[in-house]
Order: sequence, then C-alpha cells, then structure tokens
Amino acid sequence: MDIQGERRLIAGRDAVWRALNDLDVLRECIPGCQKLERVSDSVIEATIAAQIGPVKAPFGSRIELKDLDPPRAYTLVGEGKSAAAGFGRGEARITLEEEGGVTTLRYTAQLKLGGKIAQIGARLAEGATRQLADQFFNKFAARFEQPAAEQPPAPGPARRLPIYAWILIALAGFLGLVYWLTAR
Repeated sequence: MDIQGERRLIAGRDAVWRALNDLDVLRECIPGCQKLERVSDSVIEATIAAQIGPVKAPFGSRIELKDLDPPRAYTLVGEGKSAAAGFGRGEARITLEEEGGVTTLRYTAQLKLGGKIAQIGARLAEGATRQLADQFFNKFAARFEQPAAEQPPAPGPARRLPIYAWILIALAGFLGLVYWLTAR
C-alpha cells in the first residue's frame, strides 16, 4: 500500500525540523503514544495504544533513521508488531521545503502487512492509516498556528531523530484494526 501527503506549516524549515525531532513534541502529537525513546542515534522505539472501535491495544514499533539530510529530508524504515494481529513494515521519505517563511512537509510511504493484519481489506486499512496520520499532522500543524506571543519555546538543538510518528501511527492503526476485526 502506498500513501502520500503534504502539509504547509507557517514556520521556517529549521523550526519544523527541530519540532519533528523533539520527542516531547512527538509524544504530544502521536495519538495513543505511551512510550517514545531513542535506543541509539539511528533507532527509536515506541509503544502506542491504538483504539479502533471498542478495542484498545498496545503495539510495539521500531524505526530506523536513514539517508539523513538535516534539515531537508530523511528516510524512515520501520516495523510494528502485535502478537495477536501480525505485523506491518514500511519505508517513508520525508522532505521539507521552505518558501517565504512557510515550510511544506511532504511524505511518501510504502507499507506492507503480514499475519492476520494482511487479511483486512486494503481500502479499510488505508482509510484507518490516513485518519491516524491526519490526527498526528493536525496536532503538529496546530503548534505553528498559535500567535507568536503564545507560541511555546522552540525545541532545543536539532537532534538526529527525524519524524517517524506517522509511520508509527499507521502501523499501530493497522494492527489495532486487525485485532478489532479478529476479536469480533
């Protein structure tokens, strides 16, 4: 399954890059984020409680950061697992382009599913993934829409942690949906 999207953010590229790499910002924006930690400079692990319908279950994810080009682009390679639902693997390319104080964030991703999760219809899984990604990006974009006097302080120096939140959300959504469908 391939997904893509873009968001225009009223901020410079450096500020967007810093926010995308700030674990505290990501924890606030990722729906259901229970744990988010750096294992190494290029590996991040997360636990996300995905809720789809009446089912809420935690899913473990591991993301590897590749092709870093701060503050312009990077590639994320990730995997999410649930013992009950199977797994999802994906690769995403994130780019940031700035023009006139507005940064356009673009992402393209290829996702593969296995186990019980692969039995879900592609349209249903894609819809759930897009909804979770939209929730993340809406919260993230809202951080840049506040009036300047009320904006939270800029995150500290840039870290080597790129955005991977949307892929975590997508994988958790897939796994949660499969779990919910198989538990019925």
